[in-house]
Amino acid sequence: MGAAVFGAGGGGDPLIGSLMAGKAIADHGPARLVDLDELDDDDLILPAAMVGAPTVMGEKFLSGDEGSRIRERIENELGRKVAAYSSAELGGVNGVIPVTWAAIDGLPIADCDLMGRAFPELQMTTAVLAGVDINPVVMTDERGNIVSFKTCTPEWAEALVRTVVGAMGGEASMCLYPMTVAQAKEAAVPRSMSRAIEVGRLLLEADDDPVGALCQAVDGFALVTGKVVDVDRQTTEGFAKGSAVIEGVGPDSDRLLRMEFQNENAVLIEDGKVLASVPDIITAVDIHTARPIVTEQLRYGQRVSIVALPCDPVWRSEKALALAGPQAFGYDISYVPVEEIHD
Repeated sequence: MGAAVFGAGGGGDPLIGSLMAGKAIADHGPARLVDLDELDDDDLILPAAMVGAPTVMGEKFLSGDEGSRIRERIENELGRKVAAYSSAELGGVNGVIPVTWAAIDGLPIADCDLMGRAFPELQMTTAVLAGVDINPVVMTDERGNIVSFKTCTPEWAEALVRTVVGAMGGEASMCLYPMTVAQAKEAAVPRSMSRAIEVGRLLLEADDDPVGALCQAVDGFALVTGKVVDVDRQTTEGFAKGSAVIEGVGPDSDRLLRMEFQNENAVLIEDGKVLASVPDIITAVDIHTARPIVTEQLRYGQRVSIVALPCDPVWRSEKALALAGPQAFGYDISYVPVEEIHD
């Protein structure tokens, strides 16, 4: 649940990830979460992720051994052993998938990721900001097909991977940006998985005001409480794209907001005014439990609160905003930190 909060509606249904992780742990024993300082600087970390349209992931399950296949291919290509998995992006199923692969392979999980949230494109990572090479990129599907890329830029990797994802049925497993621990200390968001675990526990234990407790824990803002009255969603080019309209209820009964998404929620708009935008995190949560609702599960009639929280500070530099700010998603708006809009 914590990974889904930071996923901004994207990253895939965390329930799928938890089912897979639970089965892997039952069969192989628990996976150990380790701080980067517990590993040697020259150890190799393998960031793991699912890629494709989240709407497909609920219909086309993994076989379970995808991580082992990818790891073996990368070890052969690089000529060295992988010491640990990590999450490529913290959001949704991608915050949990390393648990499955680490349990099966008997490897630890490094407590970090390459986004501190979820983003829809492969170049939108802290690894790019730090200058870490994306290669080799290795993909596989549940049938056992394996594809390995060596690309000249992360943008080319994004374009080629989307083509292969389509051929593989709309979703696949992958690893990218293999890096040493020393590189991860400079290129990754540290202790992000621990933070997700803390937020998930809070949601399980909160009673009286779970939305308020969530906002307090993540320095977030509950921007509207309302009912989902329309969802326009299409699965195309390996993405789930669309928007949801939220009609306010109670104290917000005279309000109407539109939340637009491309796998992840990208912008929240009311009467032409931007209330929050990427790279800050916009998450729809159930009004009674504050449990996050991923974009593919948004439905007419749901009662939701839309919560926005600050992104990791790494995403607020000029270089980072060019990579994953509003204009990178096609919005002709300037980024304003969510706390400046609502404090």
